[in-house]
Amino acid sequence: MRVQQQQAFVLHTRSYSETSLLLEVFTPQYGRVGLIAKGARRPQSRLRAVLAPFQPLLIGWSGRGELMILTGAEPDGVEYGLQGEVLYCGFYLNELLTRLLHRYDPHEQLYNAYRETLELLVQGGGRFEAALRLFEKRLLRELGYGLMLEHDAADRSPIAAEALYEYVPERGPIRIRHPELHTRTEGVRVLGGSLLALASDDLSDPRTLREAKLLMRTLLAPHLGERPLHSRHLFRQLVQGRGTEQGGAA
Repeated sequence: MRVQQQQAFVLHTRSYSETSLLLEVFTPQYGRVGLIAKGARRPQSRLRAVLAPFQPLLIGWSGRGELMILTGAEPDGVEYGLQGEVLYCGFYLNELLTRLLHRYDPHEQLYNAYRETLELLVQGGGRFEAALRLFEKRLLRELGYGLMLEHDAADRSPIAAEALYEYVPERGPIRIRHPELHTRTEGVRVLGGSLLALASDDLSDPRTLREAKLLMRTLLAPHLGERPLHSRHLFRQLVQGRGTEQGGAA
């Protein structure tokens, strides 16, 4: 197999032998691909600067099996300059894709969503949490676990904005008829208006954003398994170092 001029982003790198790198890259036509970048750790290698996270690339590879050999890589635009909190948000995106995507399973729409999310992170403006939630929503849909956000899972009635629902994983939202009883639920309690706002990609309301974060974390958990996300740990350390009370965006 030989592939040339394929758009890509590096999701993860680690040392491989004395002079090479083992890469996980994300491409639109081939999905997540594992590559060996021979000699990339040598001081004189031009690949050292090119194979960076959030740098749009054009790459080529050849070989067979799970790990291919990188045959070339060059920039395909300006690197997305993520700094501070949004840098850790970018690491979070990369870790989600590395953990949840199967190799060689194409996701062209998700690739476009990834680029769009990086652009939103670069723009800043305090909207990075909303950008993460919307990416998580699209990721779940690409994986075959799209959210039910506009109808009650029990009777298919339209979601009522003023009502309270229990969002049960693998089922969807079910209206809580007597929320005043404070009975234990097996899902996530969320306002109907928050479900409708998430359906329309509008996370401008603080309550909607909080409930969307809890909902996404709950729905992603079974697919991520018990191993903690390293990016989430790094973000928590950043927040603690600043002495703030925030829980982190990821």
